[in-house]
Amino acid sequence: MALPMIVDLSNDSKELGQKAARIGAAQIRQAIAQRGEAHIILATGASQFDVLSALVQEPDISWPKVTAFHLDEYLDLPETHKASFRGYLKERFVAKVDGLGSFVFIEGDRVDTNGEVARVCSEIAKHNIDVAFIGIGENGHLAFNDPPADFETTAPYIIVDLDEKCRLQQANEGWFAGISEVPRRAISMSIHQILASKTIICAVPDARKAAAVKGALEGPVTNLCPASILQNHGGTTVFLDQDSASALDQARLAPAISGSLS
Repeated sequence: MALPMIVDLSNDSKELGQKAARIGAAQIRQAIAQRGEAHIILATGASQFDVLSALVQEPDISWPKVTAFHLDEYLDLPETHKASFRGYLKERFVAKVDGLGSFVFIEGDRVDTNGEVARVCSEIAKHNIDVAFIGIGENGHLAFNDPPADFETTAPYIIVDLDEKCRLQQANEGWFAGISEVPRRAISMSIHQILASKTIICAVPDARKAAAVKGALEGPVTNLCPASILQNHGGTTVFLDQDSASALDQARLAPAISGSLS
């Protein structure tokens, strides 16, 4: 039986980001010490601002020995658009670390979409992932695996349709002027590939995520709340702040902070 996930509660998003980065950085250093290299996954979005800000400041990480992948990218959106996840990660991560080994980006605006999916699938299949830094969407999604998510496919990356709640979240976060501008399709890392990570660092701040957090941690494992699948991954730590944890059963949350949510 897999060990249950660990839940860590912070006072605010900044503290959450610092804790998540510290734990993730320790896993990166450990992988480099053991094998001479590390492979990581990085998420984007407003929920990851504080995590990435803290991670790039972590000391004693040999970034040239790190290969990074990102979770998802919109189809047909140029890198110059402010919502581009490639642009986001290049600005907030790649430009701020000292000589990253490599970053395998999803080029969602390539004409040959199927060829791009095949390329990134081939690249990630060469590596075992040490640490995945992820979040949870307002609709409970992981990456862009909106409900009902595909829990069965073993393909590392897939083309997905984005549901209305997901697209509205992107607009409300200010990445687009309105929902009509949000792309309807994306290339997303699959649930199976995310769960293949040795360690999962799931950072989820903000009250608007409270219902999704409750479903993910206290509800049944179901593809209608894709993040609930994390209950089956014993290497997961979910980092919450007071706002995102506000809908949880407080009696059950207290012991979870020091160990696991059961």
